[in-house]
Amino acid sequence: MNIVLIEPEIPPNTGNVARLCAATRSVLHLIEPFGFKLDDAQLKRAGMDYWQQVAWHRWKSWPAFTEQLPPNARLWLVESAGPRRYSDVAYVPDDYLVFGRETAGLPKQLLEQHRGNWLRIPMFNSQSRSLNLSNCVALVLFEALRQQGFATELL
Repeated sequence: MNIVLIEPEIPPNTGNVARLCAATRSVLHLIEPFGFKLDDAQLKRAGMDYWQQVAWHRWKSWPAFTEQLPPNARLWLVESAGPRRYSDVAYVPDDYLVFGRETAGLPKQLLEQHRGNWLRIPMFNSQSRSLNLSNCVALVLFEALRQQGFATELL
């Protein structure tokens, strides 16, 4: 699986996602600009010693990232108000799970361009704006891995 963070802002979230990617052998794609420096202590602390185990790429922009995608790449954009729940689609191993900035989410124009692949995580309290980014990544990623039978699990 591929995890894409567009303009992440909070170092511990990105570090936690990196740790998740290491544990699941998922590829992490970080798209600039970042709200922190890659040598940030909080980023390193949250990722612990897992950074050496993460297959990750740094991209200067969304266009730079999309230019390298294979022609048949499937992008799943996870953002509130999506027309489908994240659990209602069938994932394949090379899918890209795309998440936006902690404070602003994904750009509306991008969501509209990919309306058919815009997913939401159900919320049950109208007072809650959102869930934590790293929690959202974990929820969706593990649903995708579950659907694939946890094929790469170590026993």
